[in-house]
Amino acid sequence: MQTVTGLYDSYEDARSTVKALEDAGVPSDDISIVYYKDGKEEVEGQGNNAAEGAGTGAGIGAVAGGAGGLLTGLGMMAIPGVGPVVAAGWLAATAAGAVAGAVVGGAAGGIVGAMIESGVPERDAHVYAEGIRRGGAVVAAKVESDKVATAETILNRSRRVDLNTRRDAYVAEGWTRFDDAADPYTADQIAADRGRYRTDPRI
Repeated sequence: MQTVTGLYDSYEDARSTVKALEDAGVPSDDISIVYYKDGKEEVEGQGNNAAEGAGTGAGIGAVAGGAGGLLTGLGMMAIPGVGPVVAAGWLAATAAGAVAGAVVGGAAGGIVGAMIESGVPERDAHVYAEGIRRGGAVVAAKVESDKVATAETILNRSRRVDLNTRRDAYVAEGWTRFDDAADPYTADQIAADRGRYRTDPRI
Protein backbone atom coordinates (compact mmCIF):
# COMPACT_ATOMS: atom_id res chain seq x y z
CA MET A 1 0.00 0.00 0.00
CA GLN A 2 1.14 3.53 -0.76
CA THR A 3 -0.14 6.78 0.73
CA VAL A 4 -1.38 9.58 -1.54
CA THR A 5 -2.03 12.92 0.10
CA GLY A 6 -3.54 16.23 -0.91
CA LEU A 7 -3.85 19.67 0.69
CA TYR A 8 -6.94 21.76 -0.06
CA ASP A 9 -7.86 25.32 0.77
CA SER A 10 -11.52 24.49 1.32
CA TYR A 11 -13.40 21.73 3.07
CA GLU A 12 -15.73 21.40 0.09
CA ASP A 13 -12.82 20.50 -2.20
CA ALA A 14 -11.52 17.98 0.34
CA ARG A 15 -14.97 16.49 0.88
CA SER A 16 -15.55 16.03 -2.85
CA THR A 17 -12.17 14.30 -3.08
CA VAL A 18 -13.12 11.86 -0.31
CA LYS A 19 -16.39 11.04 -2.07
CA ALA A 20 -14.64 10.57 -5.42
CA LEU A 21 -12.11 8.19 -3.85
CA GLU A 22 -14.94 6.16 -2.29
CA ASP A 23 -16.81 6.13 -5.61
CA ALA A 24 -13.64 4.81 -7.27
CA GLY A 25 -13.61 1.85 -4.89
CA VAL A 26 -11.12 3.00 -2.25
CA PRO A 27 -12.48 1.64 1.07
CA SER A 28 -13.51 4.29 3.62
CA ASP A 29 -11.19 2.64 6.14
CA ASP A 30 -8.24 3.53 3.90
CA ILE A 31 -9.12 7.24 3.59
CA SER A 32 -8.63 10.08 6.07
CA ILE A 33 -9.59 13.73 6.24
CA VAL A 34 -8.40 16.39 8.69
CA TYR A 35 -9.50 20.00 8.42
CA TYR A 36 -9.45 23.12 10.50
CA LYS A 37 -12.78 24.40 11.74
CA ASP A 38 -13.27 27.51 13.85
CA GLY A 39 -14.30 26.96 17.45
CA LYS A 40 -15.94 23.95 19.08
CA GLU A 41 -18.67 23.51 16.55
CA GLU A 42 -21.12 20.68 16.27
CA VAL A 43 -20.29 17.97 13.81
CA GLU A 44 -23.20 16.22 12.18
CA GLY A 45 -23.99 13.03 14.03
CA GLN A 46 -21.47 13.72 16.77
CA GLY A 47 -22.68 16.80 18.62
CA ASN A 48 -20.10 19.00 20.30
CA ASN A 49 -17.19 16.67 20.99
CA ALA A 50 -14.45 19.23 21.34
CA ALA A 51 -15.08 19.71 25.04
CA GLU A 52 -12.35 19.59 27.63
CA GLY A 53 -9.02 18.43 26.54
CA ALA A 54 -9.26 20.17 23.20
CA GLY A 55 -6.24 22.20 24.20
CA THR A 56 -4.28 19.21 25.47
CA GLY A 57 -3.89 17.37 22.19
CA ALA A 58 -6.01 14.40 23.20
CA GLY A 59 -8.04 12.76 20.47
CA ILE A 60 -11.71 13.41 21.06
CA GLY A 61 -14.83 12.11 19.39
CA ALA A 62 -15.24 9.66 16.57
CA VAL A 63 -12.29 9.39 14.24
CA ALA A 64 -13.24 6.36 12.19
CA GLY A 65 -15.47 6.01 9.17
CA GLY A 66 -18.73 4.13 9.36
CA ALA A 67 -20.85 2.07 7.02
CA GLY A 68 -22.25 5.24 5.43
CA GLY A 69 -18.80 6.38 4.30
CA LEU A 70 -15.88 8.17 5.87
CA LEU A 71 -17.65 11.50 6.31
CA THR A 72 -20.31 9.97 8.56
CA GLY A 73 -17.55 9.34 11.11
CA LEU A 74 -16.36 12.93 11.45
CA GLY A 75 -15.52 14.02 14.98
CA MET A 76 -13.53 16.65 16.82
CA MET A 77 -9.96 16.27 18.01
CA ALA A 78 -7.17 18.70 18.82
CA ILE A 79 -3.73 19.00 17.29
CA PRO A 80 -0.98 20.87 19.18
CA GLY A 81 -0.09 24.03 17.27
CA VAL A 82 -3.34 23.84 15.27
CA GLY A 83 -6.15 23.63 17.81
CA PRO A 84 -9.50 21.88 17.33
CA VAL A 85 -9.99 20.17 13.97
CA VAL A 86 -12.64 17.97 12.44
CA ALA A 87 -11.25 14.62 11.37
CA ALA A 88 -12.03 11.04 10.41
CA GLY A 89 -10.07 7.96 9.43
CA TRP A 90 -6.75 6.26 10.12
CA LEU A 91 -4.61 9.39 9.96
CA ALA A 92 -6.66 11.08 12.67
CA ALA A 93 -6.55 7.98 14.84
CA THR A 94 -2.77 7.67 14.39
CA ALA A 95 -2.26 11.36 15.16
CA ALA A 96 -4.40 11.08 18.29
CA GLY A 97 -2.34 8.12 19.46
CA ALA A 98 0.94 9.88 18.73
CA VAL A 99 -0.18 12.92 20.70
CA ALA A 100 -1.47 10.92 23.64
CA GLY A 101 1.63 8.73 23.88
CA ALA A 102 5.06 9.72 25.07
CA VAL A 103 7.21 11.18 22.32
CA VAL A 104 10.89 10.70 23.09
CA GLY A 105 14.21 11.06 21.35
CA GLY A 106 13.09 14.06 19.33
CA ALA A 107 10.68 11.99 17.25
CA ALA A 108 7.87 13.91 15.60
CA GLY A 109 4.47 13.44 17.14
CA GLY A 110 0.94 14.53 16.32
CA ILE A 111 -0.12 15.06 12.74
CA VAL A 112 3.45 15.34 11.39
CA GLY A 113 4.48 12.07 13.04
CA ALA A 114 1.34 10.33 11.80
CA MET A 115 2.05 11.40 8.22
CA ILE A 116 5.70 10.37 8.38
CA GLU A 117 4.66 6.99 9.78
CA SER A 118 2.32 6.54 6.80
CA GLY A 119 5.13 7.19 4.32
CA VAL A 120 4.81 10.95 3.67
CA PRO A 121 8.26 12.58 3.45
CA GLU A 122 8.97 14.65 6.56
CA ARG A 123 9.54 17.81 4.51
CA ASP A 124 6.06 17.48 3.00
CA ALA A 125 4.42 16.46 6.28
CA HIS A 126 5.40 19.81 7.79
CA VAL A 127 3.76 21.70 4.92
CA TYR A 128 0.56 19.63 5.23
CA ALA A 129 0.41 20.31 8.96
CA GLU A 130 1.03 24.02 8.45
CA GLY A 131 -1.67 24.05 5.79
CA ILE A 132 -4.19 22.65 8.28
CA ARG A 133 -3.02 25.21 10.88
CA ARG A 134 -3.77 27.99 8.39
CA GLY A 135 -7.30 26.79 7.71
CA GLY A 136 -6.84 24.09 5.09
CA ALA A 137 -7.82 20.45 4.78
CA VAL A 138 -5.76 17.32 4.14
CA VAL A 139 -7.02 14.14 2.51
CA ALA A 140 -4.86 11.01 2.67
CA ALA A 141 -5.57 7.58 1.23
CA LYS A 142 -3.78 4.24 1.33
CA VAL A 143 -4.00 2.55 -2.06
CA GLU A 144 -2.47 -0.40 -3.84
CA SER A 145 0.48 0.48 -6.07
CA ASP A 146 -1.49 -0.15 -9.26
CA LYS A 147 -4.13 2.38 -8.16
CA VAL A 148 -1.77 5.23 -7.20
CA ALA A 149 -2.06 7.00 -10.58
CA THR A 150 -5.87 6.86 -10.45
CA ALA A 151 -5.92 8.15 -6.87
CA GLU A 152 -3.54 11.00 -7.74
CA THR A 153 -5.80 11.99 -10.63
CA ILE A 154 -8.78 12.09 -8.27
CA LEU A 155 -6.87 14.23 -5.75
CA ASN A 156 -5.97 16.68 -8.51
CA ARG A 157 -9.56 17.14 -9.70
CA SER A 158 -10.63 19.29 -6.76
CA ARG A 159 -8.12 22.14 -6.78
CA ARG A 160 -5.38 20.34 -4.91
CA VAL A 161 -2.70 22.72 -3.65
CA ASP A 162 0.68 22.53 -5.37
CA LEU A 163 2.80 21.64 -2.35
CA ASN A 164 6.11 23.03 -3.63
CA THR A 165 4.56 26.37 -4.53
CA ARG A 166 2.83 26.60 -1.17
CA ARG A 167 6.03 25.66 0.66
CA ASP A 168 7.87 28.45 -1.20
CA ALA A 169 5.14 30.92 -0.21
CA TYR A 170 5.44 29.93 3.45
CA VAL A 171 9.25 30.11 3.36
CA ALA A 172 9.07 33.60 1.81
CA GLU A 173 7.21 34.66 4.97
CA GLY A 174 10.01 33.31 7.17
CA TRP A 175 8.45 29.90 7.88
CA THR A 176 10.78 26.92 8.27
CA ARG A 177 8.68 24.04 9.62
CA PHE A 178 5.46 23.27 11.47
CA ASP A 179 5.85 24.06 15.17
CA ASP A 180 3.44 22.18 17.42
CA ALA A 181 4.43 24.45 20.32
CA ALA A 182 3.28 27.57 18.47
CA ASP A 183 -0.01 29.27 19.22
CA PRO A 184 -2.81 28.24 16.86
CA TYR A 185 -3.82 30.82 14.28
CA THR A 186 -6.55 33.24 15.33
CA ALA A 187 -9.80 33.44 13.36
CA ASP A 188 -8.58 36.68 11.76
CA GLN A 189 -5.27 35.11 10.72
CA ILE A 190 -7.11 32.13 9.24
CA ALA A 191 -9.45 34.42 7.29
CA ALA A 192 -6.52 36.46 5.96
CA ASP A 193 -4.60 33.35 4.91
CA ARG A 194 -7.62 31.79 3.24
CA GLY A 195 -8.26 35.00 1.35
CA ARG A 196 -4.64 35.22 0.22
CA TYR A 197 -4.42 31.73 -1.22
CA ARG A 198 -7.90 31.26 -2.54
CA THR A 199 -7.35 34.09 -5.01
CA ASP A 200 -5.27 31.45 -6.82
CA PRO A 201 -6.73 28.07 -5.84
CA ARG A 202 -3.82 26.15 -7.38
CA ILE A 203 -1.33 27.39 -4.73
